[in-house]
Amino acid sequence: MNMSNITVFIVEDDPMVLDINSGFLERMDGFTLVGVSMNGKDALEQIKIVKPQLILLDMFLPDMSGIEILTKLRLERIPSDVIMITAARDTLTIQEVMRFGAVDYMVKPFRFERFQKSLDNYYKTTRKIKTLEHLKQEDIDDWLGSTSIGIELPKGLNKLTMEQIVLGLVEQTLPITAEQLAQTVGMARVTVRKYLDFLALKEKVRIEMQYGHVGRPTKFYSLL
Repeated sequence: MNMSNITVFIVEDDPMVLDINSGFLERMDGFTLVGVSMNGKDALEQIKIVKPQLILLDMFLPDMSGIEILTKLRLERIPSDVIMITAARDTLTIQEVMRFGAVDYMVKPFRFERFQKSLDNYYKTTRKIKTLEHLKQEDIDDWLGSTSIGIELPKGLNKLTMEQIVLGLVEQTLPITAEQLAQTVGMARVTVRKYLDFLALKEKVRIEMQYGHVGRPTKFYSLL
């Protein structure tokens, strides 16, 4: 094991998903898998021993939830960061996970590109923090940015509105139009479209064009 690598522990009860995520991790430079577990009790016991720097934690396990595990880790001050992996898309669950300090939230099913992006962001921010004795405001902003979309908003765009739109996208299982999302989050279509197009420009959102028989094509949006 490369001693400079970030150590990773995976908690996942589905053998196939565990296999896929382990394979994804093997394709990444700078990370070493130090353990896996398929239930919460065993995961907590192993994590206390190996003390991984990063835990990829599934939300739904046979004996307890990922949030219960995350709560126990925080109460016992286990110095591990957590990326939550789950099929849950509801706003309340996501907010609760973020409040307990998860550095990212990946919604199943996801492609390698999304997995890679999450771990790359984590690698860059942790390596940068470790090289600095004192943090400047921009360093702190970079670090905390890993728990959100992590981009600076231009004048005219509001952070709270952006968060509502991003959470609205997270809840979607399929790509959605600006009009559909506007109805979901209770905003004007023109407002939602402006934020979505900005996110697409920053490569945080994918745009798919659907062509009908007549008229202009319809844009469908989904988070990358």
